[in-house]
Amino acid sequence: MGRWEPNAYERLQEAALELFGERGYERTTVEEIAARAGLTERTFFRYFTDKREVLFGGSKDLAEVIVAAIGGAPKELGPLDTVAVALEATSPIFEARRAHARKRQAVVASHAELRERELIKLSSLGDAIAESLRRRGVAKVAASLVAEAGIAVFKSAFERWVSDTKKHELAHHVRETLADLRVAAAEGTAVAAVRTAPRPSRSARRTST
Repeated sequence: MGRWEPNAYERLQEAALELFGERGYERTTVEEIAARAGLTERTFFRYFTDKREVLFGGSKDLAEVIVAAIGGAPKELGPLDTVAVALEATSPIFEARRAHARKRQAVVASHAELRERELIKLSSLGDAIAESLRRRGVAKVAASLVAEAGIAVFKSAFERWVSDTKKHELAHHVRETLADLRVAAAEGTAVAAVRTAPRPSRSARRTST
């Protein structure tokens, strides 16, 4: 078998997801993944360190797209809107792989080890976003807070996108989720204002009656 196999990366990913669905993640071996893809184990390890990384191999590419989009966003945009634009920029990456994303999401959701790895991936992505915002002049604390909000928006939007029977693009769900966040924040601000507003004194209440 030749050293370079066409589409080996994608073939291994698809083979792994098929086997994870059929046999379960824990019972599937690297040997079986490689065989299903028509490749060797040596080829598998050329692309992935272990079977877990088949599910997380695209993290670096995703971070690069988001960081580049933050760096290229218009300077007049506020930090949260900048992150939103960057998250929307990832939409084309996922759109052609919706079926793959659904299978992957099901596998990750069903295993605690993989859910933990997903959280680590999102945390690393948040760190990259925060650093990119700081390079735009956003203060350290504000950059970290906005990055965390951005990750929350991305996670929620992605979950909506995966289960969306109407097949809206991920960018649509990013905008919808961000709008929901803004509404929730505004409601929280209004409630806080009511709670902290000074109450009239007893004498003032007696006078008004």
